[in-house]
Amino acid sequence: MELTKTIKPGSCVVAYLQNPREKFWGRLVKISLAGVYIHGIELNAFDGLVQSVCAGDGAVGPSLNFFPMWRVERILLDERVGQVPSLEEEFRLRTGIGVQEIIL
Repeated sequence: MELTKTIKPGSCVVAYLQNPREKFWGRLVKISLAGVYIHGIELNAFDGLVQSVCAGDGAVGPSLNFFPMWRVERILLDERVGQVPSLEEEFRLRTGIGVQEIIL
């Protein structure tokens, strides 16, 4: 099996974190032995981000976050699964703009 997609800086990812348990979505900025930098939001704030962008009010927005490696349980590439769109695709469908316009 040949892998054509990889997790690398610039990729949209979902990070599963522990202590406390949370999920974080956004663009991977950097990954190192110390931890990961992700510019994004908590996954449970995704709908609020979409609504904020559509309303143009800036109430919810992404931020640059560092998570030490001991907190990182796993990182998944944000990609389409069958007919289910990726979060990046869902964002574009619902707002009409690309995620790169708000997430660096």
